[in-house]
Order: sequence, then C-alpha cells, then structure tokens
Amino acid sequence: MSFLRFTARRLAEMAATLLGASFVIFGAMYLAPGNPASFLLSGRSASPEALKAINDQYHLDEPFLLQYLRWLGQIVHGDFGRSITYRTDVSRLLADRLPATLLLVTMALLLVVAIGVLLGWIGAVRGGAVDSTILVATTVAVGTPSFVAAVLLQGLFAVKLGWFPTGGTGDGLGQMLWHLALPAVALALYLIGMLARVTRAAMQEVLGQEHVTVARSRGVAEHEVIRRHVFRNALGTVLTTGGLIVSTLLVCTVLVESAFSVGGIGQLLELSTTTKDFPTVQAISLLMVGLFMAVNLVVDLLHPLVDPRVTLAPKRSAA
Repeated sequence: MSFLRFTARRLAEMAATLLGASFVIFGAMYLAPGNPASFLLSGRSASPEALKAINDQYHLDEPFLLQYLRWLGQIVHGDFGRSITYRTDVSRLLADRLPATLLLVTMALLLVVAIGVLLGWIGAVRGGAVDSTILVATTVAVGTPSFVAAVLLQGLFAVKLGWFPTGGTGDGLGQMLWHLALPAVALALYLIGMLARVTRAAMQEVLGQEHVTVARSRGVAEHEVIRRHVFRNALGTVLTTGGLIVSTLLVCTVLVESAFSVGGIGQLLELSTTTKDFPTVQAISLLMVGLFMAVNLVVDLLHPLVDPRVTLAPKRSAA
C-alpha cells in the first residue's frame, strides 16, 4: 500500500472514530446529573420566563438528537459554542490556554525521551551495578504518580528552597519556561521510568540476536554495534511506546496543571467539569481525542522509517 493511500485510509478512519467519539462525548454530558441552567441560576429561584430564556439561548429544551446535530454542525464550522462559566466563546478559551499546555507537554516529552532513552541505553549496555541502580531508580519513578510528584517537587523546590515559582505561567517565553520547569518534571517522572525500562528491555533482546554476534566477530567497533545494530533495531519498540507516552502526558496534565495552577487546558477541563460548563468540557474532550488519534497516526507513519521490517501494507492471509 502506498504512503498516500495509507494516509488517506487512516484519515478516513480517524474521521469516523472522531464522529463516534463526538456522539459519546455529547451523550455523556447530556446524561450527566444537573444542568447548566441550575448553575447559571446559582441556586436562585427564577421565573418561567427567565428559565425559558436560558433554555432558548443554550437550546437546552430541544430533543437530544437535535441538540447533537446542532452542536456537530457548529463544530464542523469551528464554533465550539459559548462557555457557560466564562461567558465567552469556547474557541477563544482554547486559543488562550492551549499554548501553555502544549509547551508543558513538549517540555515533559523532551525530558522523557532524553533521560528515558539514555538510562535505558546505559542499563542495557553497562549491566552489573549500574544496571541495578538504574532499575531501582526507574522502579521508584514508575511507582510515583504525577500528582504526588507535583506535590513533592512543589513543596521542596518552590516552597522550601524558593528556586521556582509555586504556580502560574508568567509572561513571555522565558518566564513560561521557568514557571513550567517543575510541572514538566512532575509530569515526566513516571514516564521517564517507563521509557527507560522499555528501552533497556528492547536493547537487551536485540543484544542476544545473531546479527549482533556476527557484527562483533567481524571486528565492528562496539559503539557502532550498539548504535547501528542494537539501538536501531530496538527503536521501533521505543517509538511505539512514545505514542503511548504522548497520550499519557495529555491525560496527566490535568492533575499537574491543577497542582501548579497552570492556566492550561487541563486546569480548564477540571474547573469546567466542576461547574458543569458543558460546552467547554465537550470541546476539550473532543480536542483530546483528536490529539490522541493524531499522535497514533504520526507513530504509524514513522514506524516504517525507523524499522524497515514494518510496512504500510495490510497483512494478507496465505492462499
């Protein structure tokens, strides 16, 4: 299957999946206890006219299917509706808060890839006491949830030592990088341990294969054997894990952003869920699903480039 045909097929699958996800997301919000009208009224009694005006504005009194089709039509045209809590367009809220989340996820991802792959490489190649130390360290990292890491890092480096801000994002890129340093470490810690263990296991498996022994017997330098024959063959497994890591980062950012009061998508999702801001929750949920699928598509397209044994052609049964 050609690259273009494969990409077109995957994009069609993504569109169908996104359509199904949109129905589930809208239905879940529709069935959730409470309603936006009660929040807008803040527990106050309202006249039938005022209640009708709210229902008309947000189309709350229309049948479920009609509400869904209306919402889906707006989404197609880039209109995510109007936030009930913030009294502004959801699109504007997302545009204001998305950069902080994307920067946080990017910083955490760079930490995960750089440190995780390095530790896995060293553990697989060195072995002995070095490998045991790395295994212990990565086990501790894997066993530390992102929220716990956030609380510990904030208490030590922000509150006690005062090296970093306790929260917020600051103004300008430099300030944002400084403010997001601790949240990025808290977000990356668990995944650093996971990627290090995956890299180590993948490289150790390749180290025992015949082509590595042959390369060494031919006098190829050890660093070339590790780079060209071991790590390159293990890279497919690392890349596949990388797709899962990005998805996990997007999920865990909700907890970390809340702990550090980062004004990003994650914190907005938590606040909107608490206040039953249905349009905002629906938009963020759909955005998350879209990002997940985009990451998986990128991984599928890159996999054949890093591992020649993988092709884009679908498997066929033997005749």
